[in-house]
Amino acid sequence: MFSIINISLLLLLWLMPELASAEELNQANTVWVLTSTTLVLFMTLPGLSLFYAGLVRSKNVLSVLMQCFAISCLVSILWLAGGYSLIFSSGGEWQAVIGNFSKAFLTQLTTTSLTGDIPETVFFMFQMTFAIITPALIIGAFAERMKFSAMLLFSGIWLILVYVPICHWIWGGGWLADLGVMDFAGGIVIHVNAGVAALVSALIIGNRRGFPVTAMPPHNMTMVVTGAGMLWVGWFGFNAGSALTADGHAGMTLLVTHIAAAAGALTWMSIEWLRYGKPSVLGIVTGMVAGLGTITPASGYVGPLGALVIGITAGIVCFYATQYIKRTLKIDDALDVFSVHGVGGVTGSLLTGVFASAELGGMGLANGVSIVHQVSIQALAILVTIVWSAVISYLTLMALNKAIGIRVNADEEVQGLDTVLHEETGYVDL
Repeated sequence: MFSIINISLLLLLWLMPELASAEELNQANTVWVLTSTTLVLFMTLPGLSLFYAGLVRSKNVLSVLMQCFAISCLVSILWLAGGYSLIFSSGGEWQAVIGNFSKAFLTQLTTTSLTGDIPETVFFMFQMTFAIITPALIIGAFAERMKFSAMLLFSGIWLILVYVPICHWIWGGGWLADLGVMDFAGGIVIHVNAGVAALVSALIIGNRRGFPVTAMPPHNMTMVVTGAGMLWVGWFGFNAGSALTADGHAGMTLLVTHIAAAAGALTWMSIEWLRYGKPSVLGIVTGMVAGLGTITPASGYVGPLGALVIGITAGIVCFYATQYIKRTLKIDDALDVFSVHGVGGVTGSLLTGVFASAELGGMGLANGVSIVHQVSIQALAILVTIVWSAVISYLTLMALNKAIGIRVNADEEVQGLDTVLHEETGYVDL
């Protein structure tokens, strides 16, 4: 009788895997995060690469593609060597500030190692794709004028000194996480962080020759739209994959991501249509990216109505930020990284504290936490990120400029980085 009962219980657990221990591998979640990892890497290679490459002039198209590709390789090695460990290892008296090197080079990792209910190998790879795209975003600010060597050194140093600590503070169990900051998929960790570094980079390296008098339109809008479409699709892995589960939470995250992207695109397009008489292709795809960047921190916390408001707000705020930065301040953030990602990240991170409220259709705030209190926590995390990213980015660029110089000379800039730095051209006249 006892054996029959035991066998029955074992069969019940086998048929109902949700009752099993949380330490066991969940195959559905694993498959989803594997898929999301592929989607996020797809955002950089080829999505962001094509999007950025189409926006620059033809003489610099290969330089942008090369930078995105090289950053992907460099960050992957740095992530293995210690970046991942410094963020996601736990224990030690400095846990609130930084992790340790216990996971460096993954020497203790096996195929059975788990993070939650997915393989740690998968979690490692998923987070690595986030680390790859963040410095890749920054290159849009100094496109067409930075030395390849300076770009590589800056990207590597910036990853370790800026991305790693901020990511640990928010996602690795650091002090901002303890305060209760809400950043579901990287509005602060990625977009505010990269956006501020981009603005600092643009200020230090200076404007392109001829800016803002000489027109510098995108050389290939077909490439831009292709890359933008890849970004939109890949962003589902970026946001919904951050749930780390294949369930209704991931489904809602995917839904609100799409709504915000559509709303941002239509809003930006409409503003241009009203102001200039015609809707532009560049405008609608830029609005889409603004909507995606702005919903990112809120994506796992808000409902469809909140996503709609956030997307519309993104289209308005980021459009006017772009106009102000380039036309009023005359800062040559070449591909509008700060205006779209930085400003969008700040906007979305603040609105997360509002629309996460259950009364506004969100997933709800922590017990006893008011909207005002949550927004204040969000504002603190944003301020800390702005200051840390700005100061370290400035010091790094100034040091590199003194050591090796960060900008090509005037003649090389006129000739184009493709030929000067890589002895290749993107297009051959037959």
